[in-house]
Amino acid sequence: MEKVIEVKNLVKKYENITAVSDVSFDIYRGEIFGLLGENGAGKTTTLEIMEGLRKATSGKITILNHNIKNGLNEIKERIGVQLQSSAYFSFLTLQEILEIFGSFYAKSLNPDELLQMVGLQEKANFFVNKLSGGQKQRFSIVASLINDPDIVFLDEPTTGLDPLARRSLWDVITKIKGKGKTVILTSHYMEEAEVLCDRIAIMDRGKVIALDKTHKLIERSSNPYRISFVSPGLEDKDKISLEKLGILEKLADKEYYYVFKSKTADHLNKALGIIHGKSPESLMVGRATLEDVFIELTGRKIEEI
Repeated sequence: MEKVIEVKNLVKKYENITAVSDVSFDIYRGEIFGLLGENGAGKTTTLEIMEGLRKATSGKITILNHNIKNGLNEIKERIGVQLQSSAYFSFLTLQEILEIFGSFYAKSLNPDELLQMVGLQEKANFFVNKLSGGQKQRFSIVASLINDPDIVFLDEPTTGLDPLARRSLWDVITKIKGKGKTVILTSHYMEEAEVLCDRIAIMDRGKVIALDKTHKLIERSSNPYRISFVSPGLEDKDKISLEKLGILEKLADKEYYYVFKSKTADHLNKALGIIHGKSPESLMVGRATLEDVFIELTGRKIEEI
């Protein structure tokens, strides 16, 4: 695979605060690479240094064979950037904004085709303040594509959106990858990172504490097998039997709602026999999630931070 970004020993300090501490990773052409972590983990700072918006205290970044220190102008021609929050001209239409943005580059795409890509072609003559939250985010992403970039940076693109709008954005991001682009995505939504990303770097307190393909990260869970079930008939003796095979927890402290976790498939199958014998009202067999891995690595849930 062709390496398009190389980050080596990146450090960013603000007086006595180290926001990014000795971070290193590579990103390859055509993948969606995720930086995952809570607010303040250092992922946005890392992204902004890669985009040329901040200067590193130390370390080296190479993007598309250009060193960011002396090749930033060349890099900017070939990347697209969507920030956490964006401000646009108040009295220009979506079409006009894209046309202006396109004039900044040697190469630009057709605004009509970009708007059609995200389902905003009928809004071409609207002002940004007339769009819904989801539509604004879709426009923000499409604005980052105006120069037909090789690499697209998306900083928490779905923050604040309702579930339906969020999934609509997922489709847009998938389309971008389908066009052969490399996408670097930051997020603190576990499901989003798990669905979209080919590889993920989990950041915590300025450091990368885990980096791998998404499914391989999940395989690191100490209890990768899960059973979620509802069983009013589960007796104390059954709970003791299940606890010998793995971990049994109440789901959100609801009565009769349980989650069983095990290390092996053999223990999973034995547990299923016990649970089936109690005629559960609901039962779902699954695997560990990225959130489970995050909790094991950091000792806390991301929403607790």
